[in-house]
Parts: sequence; C-alpha cells; structure tokens
Amino acid sequence: MKAAVITFPGSNCDRDLAVAFEAAGAEVTRVWHKDAELPAGTDVVGIPGGFSFGDYLRCGAIAARSPVAKAVIAHAERGGYVLGVCNGFQVLVETGLLPGALMRNAGLKFICKPVALEVATTDSAFTSGYTAGQHITIPIAHHDGNYQADDETLARLQGEDRVAFRYVQNPNGSRGDIAGILSANRRVLGMMPHPERAVDPRHGGTDGVAMFAGLMQTLATA
Repeated sequence: MKAAVITFPGSNCDRDLAVAFEAAGAEVTRVWHKDAELPAGTDVVGIPGGFSFGDYLRCGAIAARSPVAKAVIAHAERGGYVLGVCNGFQVLVETGLLPGALMRNAGLKFICKPVALEVATTDSAFTSGYTAGQHITIPIAHHDGNYQADDETLARLQGEDRVAFRYVQNPNGSRGDIAGILSANRRVLGMMPHPERAVDPRHGGTDGVAMFAGLMQTLATA
C-alpha cells in the first residue's frame, strides 16, 4: 500500500499519521501542500490534524484551496481512498468531499482527552477490522469538532449507513453523536478523533490499529 500524507502550514499530526501508516506496512510519502500532484501509485491519502494555515478563516477552508487539494479531490473521484483526521476532516468538508460542517464545540472550549466511540458500521475499509457496535477508545483534541448537518443530510447519512463512528458520550455537541462519516462510495472517511494516536501501547491504547490494518488488508486483496 502506498500512502501519501499531506502537510499544510500548521499541520502538527502529519508525522503521527505517517508513522501509523508505516506501522501497518504502508510505503509513505510526505507531500507538501504546494505540490500539484500526488505520487504515482498512491492508494490512500492521509490529511492530518493540526491548525492548517492557523485556521484564520474557517477551519480547513484555506487548506481546501491549496494546490494539492485538487489532486486529492481527483484521487477521491476516481475511487481512491482518503482519510481525514480532525483538521483533515474539516478540510474534507471544505472541499465538498464530505457533507456537513464542523462548528465550534458546544462548550466553547478546546477538548483534549480519550473518548469512547461506538463503531457504527463495518462496511468500509476503514472500519472492517472492528465489529459493529464495538466500543473503542480514541483520543480527541479539537476546538471545532461539533459536526452539524441539516435534517436531510443527516437522514441520508444514517439511511445509507455512512456514519462510521459515534461518540458514546458526546463531548462537543455533534448532531447524532457523530464522530466520523463516510463518502457515498465509502472510500473517504472523515473523523474528529485521532486513530493515529492509538497505535502504540505507549500511547495508552491501541484501538486505532484495526483501522490501519483493515485498510491495508482491503488494499492488499483488491
């Protein structure tokens, strides 16, 4: 599996994401936001957490207009896999690859702690390594992680089984307790919690390992 991890000015989880992909056996290339193309043969693109461009406009809005964003959109549109974590989720929403919006946390404070998630679907490469309804613990670290969508969008996500993860105890006010959603073709995942921070026992837990392993398995057998 060949993974490309994007770095924007202000990204601070790009190395973590690259290490997680590498631990799963992927060949990882780091890609700068001004690059207009992804490396040849890229299977999955990782968009990491952080504060791209300082989040001075809307979180992820400036990053979504970087030169590399067009290449990421084209990759997704031809069926490539994309994982956006935290700020990466915000970028995916701003590009239009995922619906909805990420708003300021309901409590108006930055939240940084491990949280319990429920695996809402196993029908994706990202979640196939889990069991439906399984509870896992993944860290969060965000100020604008409150997922919002109109009633029609929310009904579509739920009706099409595109909610990937839900919070067991909602920390930020997200509608439907949503922590992560999938694209219509189930090959793009955006999630606020950080699975790349849960792949080593020294992190305090390894519940993120199954995500990267499942993705690797899917690509290996494709």
